[in-house]
Amino acid sequence: LSVTFFRTLVGLTVTRTIVMIHPGGLGDVLLAIPAMARLRYRFPKHRLVLCAEDQVARLLLACRIIDEWTSVQGRACVDLFAGADSVIGQVQAWLQDCDLAIGWMGDLDGKVSETLKAVGAGQVIVRSPFSVTIHATHQCDRFLEAINEAPSDGEGDVLLAVTDPLLHLGQASLESAGLAIGQPLVVIHPGSGSAHKCVAPEILASIVVALQISGATPVILEGPADRAPVERLLRSCVNPPIVLKGLDLLTVAGVLAQARFFIGQDSGVTHMAGLMGVRTVALFGPTDPARWAPRGAHVTVVQGTPCLCQSWGDVSLCEKKPCLDMSQEYLVAVCLTHLKEAAVRQRIPSGCLVTDY
Repeated sequence: LSVTFFRTLVGLTVTRTIVMIHPGGLGDVLLAIPAMARLRYRFPKHRLVLCAEDQVARLLLACRIIDEWTSVQGRACVDLFAGADSVIGQVQAWLQDCDLAIGWMGDLDGKVSETLKAVGAGQVIVRSPFSVTIHATHQCDRFLEAINEAPSDGEGDVLLAVTDPLLHLGQASLESAGLAIGQPLVVIHPGSGSAHKCVAPEILASIVVALQISGATPVILEGPADRAPVERLLRSCVNPPIVLKGLDLLTVAGVLAQARFFIGQDSGVTHMAGLMGVRTVALFGPTDPARWAPRGAHVTVVQGTPCLCQSWGDVSLCEKKPCLDMSQEYLVAVCLTHLKEAAVRQRIPSGCLVTDY
């Protein structure tokens, strides 16, 4: 007997599922959140289940974007590439109750689609957002188009709501670093997935100095691959700020929720801040902001001269990188404006109607 038939036979309610497979990294998965939110709207009575990288999946569960998850690197997901007979356990149960299975990935031989259908998915869409058949510009809209949904209106709603448990994690991390809750905190993330996306440390150091003079508390966020850019930034600072390192993604979200605003490169953490509705200054260089930047009125994108490199190989060979040559004076002015506006907003009594800046 199938799992679904057995539960029906004994009188148990069967909640149908929407199964999503996303093998990408942090930033790529976060760019798919508007598509996940659309699916939640379309299928309000279904459980949204996700096969993705562990940390980002835990974050989306904690923020109630999804209802269940399993690791995309785990045996259960790997077996999807081996054929229907290999799919067992929880993934099999999800698919047997599944009305729509989605794979944001390539499937040239159709093996994954065939397996999803054979196990029990009613409808299957396996399509990479990088497909040349997709015409949308912004990557969020490409994830939507990949599942035959219309593009979003780009209004930049808060889609990643931080829950109390995450806030408590962030507060505990700040307190353990000697930082008082409620002070004007500004989080700076100097790293990215590639050194070719990062501005010179002197540029970020000028922002640190300006924030310290203004009475704000800049804090540096160091992820697993950020040691080199963080060390370069600290060497450029006369009064080096506190560094938060080794935080898991849930704690990072909790820390960002305490910040007046955030400054970062084109990275997954920058997308997280943007999706949370945190005031964000996103520094872009060789990647196209029209495709990759976080959206919303609370996001300010700054870029040097638009990049003219034709490939990532050209980017890696480019020594001057004019696309990352940004005016320190302009960046400082942008950051101080965000700091001032955030302070004004914080003083507005609760219950008052506030229009986004």
